[in-house]
Amino acid sequence: MIRFSENLAYINERMSAAAIKSGRNLSDVQLIGVTKSIDAERIRQLVLAGVTHLGENRVQDFIPKYETMTQTPAPTWHFIGNLQRNKVKFIIDKVAMIHSVDSLALAMEIDKRAGQAGQIMDILIEVNIADEESKHGVNLEEATTLSNKLIELKNIQLKGLMCIAPFVENPEKNRKHFKKMHNLFLDIKSWHPHNVTELSMGMSGDYTVAIEEGSTMVRIGTALVSDKTI
Repeated sequence: MIRFSENLAYINERMSAAAIKSGRNLSDVQLIGVTKSIDAERIRQLVLAGVTHLGENRVQDFIPKYETMTQTPAPTWHFIGNLQRNKVKFIIDKVAMIHSVDSLALAMEIDKRAGQAGQIMDILIEVNIADEESKHGVNLEEATTLSNKLIELKNIQLKGLMCIAPFVENPEKNRKHFKKMHNLFLDIKSWHPHNVTELSMGMSGDYTVAIEEGSTMVRIGTALVSDKTI
């Protein structure tokens, strides 16, 4: 049996220690529970345990899960996976933030659909920080160029950056990537100081290192839903 409350307490303890190392507090880092591998009933248990922000990777999986989450208070949803332009319309009124914007074309479609819905959508630019062929995202130079183009769109709000670091056995190997992401974040923030506040990086295997290097959002699935301590 999965003990969501115990897993969350353990994760929060580690997050807090990592935040203190970076001169911050636990409240400065948002935990996003990744629901990719769990069904609606376990999502309810996760929310009851105290995980109020949830992240989904696939539109076709997200919609039925979203429609069953009718409890009060309802969780805040984030879309964190690769997003095709023709599927933006299905999630635009259901999520609080889209983490995976990797092109101006996608941003323009989000802007269009958000305008039709009468809202402003918060977005993050996805950066392929290690230049992996298997990963989506722009490179470091493209991220700066894209950030400057996005401010011209009226129905989206650029809030920061996101990355998926390489899968590694030793999380210390990703520290160099997280450092580069944080430096890029600070650079873009210097151009857009009032809007850019979020750096979404770190997952179950490396979230403490990511927080130590400045992450403000960690996306955690396996460590939350595992029946073993991670």
